[in-house]
Amino acid sequence: MGELRNAGIISMASAVPDKVLTNADLEKIVDTSDEWIRNMTGVRERRIASEGEGCSDYAVKAARKALDKAGLEPKDIDLIIVGTFTGDQQLPSTACLVQNALGCVGTPAFDIAAACSGFVYALSVANSFIRLGTYNRILVIGADILTAVTNWTDRGTCVLFGDGAGAAVVGPVEPGYGLLAFDLGADGTGVDALRIPAGGSKMPITHENLDEHANKIVMQGREVFKFAVKVQSEAIDRVLRQVDMTPEDIDMVVPHAANIRIIDSAVNRFGLPRDKFFTNLEKYGNTSAASIPLGLDEAVELGLVKKDDTVVVVGFGGGLTWAASLMKWAY
Repeated sequence: MGELRNAGIISMASAVPDKVLTNADLEKIVDTSDEWIRNMTGVRERRIASEGEGCSDYAVKAARKALDKAGLEPKDIDLIIVGTFTGDQQLPSTACLVQNALGCVGTPAFDIAAACSGFVYALSVANSFIRLGTYNRILVIGADILTAVTNWTDRGTCVLFGDGAGAAVVGPVEPGYGLLAFDLGADGTGVDALRIPAGGSKMPITHENLDEHANKIVMQGREVFKFAVKVQSEAIDRVLRQVDMTPEDIDMVVPHAANIRIIDSAVNRFGLPRDKFFTNLEKYGNTSAASIPLGLDEAVELGLVKKDDTVVVVGFGGGLTWAASLMKWAY
């Protein structure tokens, strides 16, 4: 085996629906208020896919933009990985739908189901393939249409979620740059804390469970909050230790945009300036696997992440799962 290569993100892009659902709009749907939503979650508005649009539609839009930015054609991609749990259908995978839409038939494609951690899980797989020399250009996408699985009668969860996709082209980068550390994990004892009960092999969809919204997200908010606050900080600590860095070495953290109070807990824990934590939670809400690439893409576009910066991304989600990565930005 030859010397391992460094792998890194060489382009980023994102795509969100045009339709905006504000907190004022939600006040007309459930018993809530703009003030309560902002204070409890940090969300002001979110993007909502139109009827007939699916996860793959936004995954493809983000992928095309990322390829254009990298100066690549679909035929240049060696592998497609999509992190999602809200694919257009149970079968086939969203990655195969993306592959077909891009016109790169024959390119291997598969999904990763790690909920909100899915994009970072997918990055870790891409990193391994690039480092080993198995592939040279990998399209990594995080995409979810959470509003398709939102219970609009549940005031505790429907205020949180939005739709979108983010894509990255991962390839070889110069030594010292790219994806330098990962921390992935799961705690299956928390499977009931965040789940969709019906729609799988154990509980197929029936008229009865549809009436009970069993095909929608059910969340134990307090349990998820406690888990997220704990694992977010611990995962950041572990990736820093892997590369002998301290919090002061970080230029930017892009956390999963789930709840502003969870993000604030990390700010307080590490004692870093608030502007070192980038989030667009207020505009998009929780977009699951799309959350981190949406934030990372916007931070790059705004010039807040640039070449040579040390960037940490960290997410957590149903499973319960978590994932963090530390990278030295390569472009």
